[in-house]
Amino acid sequence: MGGLEDPLSPGQFGSDPFGKGMEPLTALFTDYTLRTVALGAALLGVVSGVLGCFAVLRRQALLGDAMSHAALPGIALAFWLTGQRHPLVLLIGATVAAWLAALLILGITRASRVKEDSALAMTLAVFFGFGLVLLSALQKHPDAAQAGLKTFLFGQAAALVEEDLLVMALLGVPALLCVVLLWKQFKLLSFDPEYAASLGMPTAFLSVLLTSLMVLAIATGLQTVGVVLMSAMLVAPAAAARQWTNRLSAMVLLAAGFGAGAGVVGAVISATARGVSTGPAVVLCLTAITLVSLLLAPQRGLLWSVWRRRQLIAPME
Repeated sequence: MGGLEDPLSPGQFGSDPFGKGMEPLTALFTDYTLRTVALGAALLGVVSGVLGCFAVLRRQALLGDAMSHAALPGIALAFWLTGQRHPLVLLIGATVAAWLAALLILGITRASRVKEDSALAMTLAVFFGFGLVLLSALQKHPDAAQAGLKTFLFGQAAALVEEDLLVMALLGVPALLCVVLLWKQFKLLSFDPEYAASLGMPTAFLSVLLTSLMVLAIATGLQTVGVVLMSAMLVAPAAAARQWTNRLSAMVLLAAGFGAGAGVVGAVISATARGVSTGPAVVLCLTAITLVSLLLAPQRGLLWSVWRRRQLIAPME
């Protein structure tokens, strides 16, 4: 269906900021394109990092993968029905499709004997396949080439403009505010849903609401990293943050910081290294953060575990 996005390389800047000895840190504040891409990637990292913590703790990481792939037919249908390439229109379509896929998965697992992993696999395959069929059919549309719908497969962060940042903020900021307002409820739902139900909390409603917030997080990242890589934005920051702390509040803050930092660094790497796409660069930065966390984090890191075993064995030798 098409290749990766065009990388955010120095040649894409009209002023070629790095060609005159300008430092990347300076260019972050002075160059419009790099600043816009970095802000968008950082916002995505914060939103997906925060919501990803709850997905990881509730063992719903694969749900995020299924919903991100399920958003593709929503994008195609939104364009087909409206004929508009406005980012808000396309992301509304993506949000509706991903939300319906999540409800379908929950409904299948509760109303049948089909296991959750099987429901996830079936829903992901059906929705994503339907989306690819729609994209193929839309190639006959006179405006399909200009619409650039295929960029939602892998993202096109280099094409972000201020309007896109506004749409991302309209989706992501309310999701973060909802997490803040319902912090105690989401915390209890993630660690002990049975106890939450015994207290009279509407656990079913809270579960659907939290899933819906994950959908919003996915929608904010489709244009930046695409449906294929979006699941990594949800899982990697949370998985890395979990290695460093046992407190949910600290985990959420660390995940938001890891996501934002990887977004900015990935944008700078894409701008300085030719042939490197922004979305994959951000995901690779998150991968590096996760690997370092798995190896070096106190108490949970692999190297820490090896050192502790040797300390236990040493007195016995």
